[in-house]
Amino acid sequence: MASDVDICNLALARLGDSATVASIDPPEGSAQAEHCARFYPIARDTLLEAHPWRFATRRAQLAQLDVPTWTWDYAYAEPADALKLLSVLPASAANDTDTEEFESETTADGTPIILTNLEDASLRYVARVTDTTVFSPMFIDTLGWMLASYLAGPLIKGDTGAAAGKSCLQNAFVALRQAQVSDANQRKVRPEKTPSWIAGR
Repeated sequence: MASDVDICNLALARLGDSATVASIDPPEGSAQAEHCARFYPIARDTLLEAHPWRFATRRAQLAQLDVPTWTWDYAYAEPADALKLLSVLPASAANDTDTEEFESETTADGTPIILTNLEDASLRYVARVTDTTVFSPMFIDTLGWMLASYLAGPLIKGDTGAAAGKSCLQNAFVALRQAQVSDANQRKVRPEKTPSWIAGR
């Protein structure tokens, strides 16, 4: 599977840049590596937040906090790797349609919290995934275009760089739509059961 360096080199190639980078953490010293180190995490997290990708969707039992809850009954700590909250669920939930109302806020000291009226709540969320070996091929393809749109301005400069960035972003949106459809189609869906009285006919 592709590494973060492979994805950076894919983005550079799409800009027609003949340079390749060998490391972005830490950056190896070239201008390309410096820019990739700066923009790769931004492009990755932007793309992760755009869709509940199968490889990035997590479930976790929430830890209750002893903090003011205002009009809510309970406050919970947000998981450290949470990037996008999808649903707050009871332990007995059969599926995500059982989600409860919730709000996400931040305390005065900067701690992200989840407020809800549900006791013993669990959370379904999109995680900030940094392990590229779990990325799907279409996600990698889209991320290559997204990162290229960030790199175009700093590496090409002027109107030409702006045009290249715009073109790469348009390609990223096209790739994103295809990747979202593919990801959604691969989710496991429980088939509807046929009632016995119908099946026996």
